[in-house]
Amino acid sequence: MYDVKNKKLLTQARTAALSWKALYLLFRVLPLDFSSHSYPDLVAPCFGIHPLQGGEGPTQRSVKPQELDAALPQFFKHRERLVAIGEIGLDFTPWCAPTQQDRDGQMDVFIKQLNIAKELDLPVNVHSRSAAKVVIATMREQGVSRALLHNFAGKPAVALEGVKAGFLFSFPPAVCRNQQRDKLIKQIPLEHICLETDSPALGLDKHVRNEPCNIVLSCRYIADVKGLSSQTVQLITAQNARRLFPKVDAHLQYTCF
Repeated sequence: MYDVKNKKLLTQARTAALSWKALYLLFRVLPLDFSSHSYPDLVAPCFGIHPLQGGEGPTQRSVKPQELDAALPQFFKHRERLVAIGEIGLDFTPWCAPTQQDRDGQMDVFIKQLNIAKELDLPVNVHSRSAAKVVIATMREQGVSRALLHNFAGKPAVALEGVKAGFLFSFPPAVCRNQQRDKLIKQIPLEHICLETDSPALGLDKHVRNEPCNIVLSCRYIADVKGLSSQTVQLITAQNARRLFPKVDAHLQYTCF
């Protein structure tokens, strides 16, 4: 996680002339007050309880329902400023959710936050590691229509079920490491793809801190896989992001990288 007062990082992002969507998964790790008040033209807030809690690495564990209960007032306190609910979702990786109780707890927290998003009329930013099929099925069952499945790594057939539901999928620079997701990227229509960095994670080199300016790597890779120009991918994915996050139009500046 970045130092929340790392002004140099945000200044570099501005200097790189990024599309605002490139920063979407940067602002999720900044406190609401710092992010939106200090950089109102560059950063917009979202809020959600992640399916994994307890820090990084081996200390990670499944979220507990009471952790959402403690955070509930924040959703409504900041409802006018939030542009999305997230990062929420499911993570059924065995070492993170070894028991059915763990998975049930995650599901309870996920569904409650989907309902909050519907109540507040906000899209959701969704984590789906080792749970892609269940995540998409759950959102369809709950009547969710606006969702971004970030760093999606499920099967193409599962992704296409999400496409049918109107969901979008985003890919970080980590997709450039190998060709494992080429088939997935090819099959998802460009009109259902967004760009992300997930900074500081999921960069080109997993041992090097990722930064927002690396959004160009995702753009170029998707363009190569689909046989399109980078400019086309940039334009369409930015349009997709604006459609998914309409509240961002109110205060962020749009630039091109």
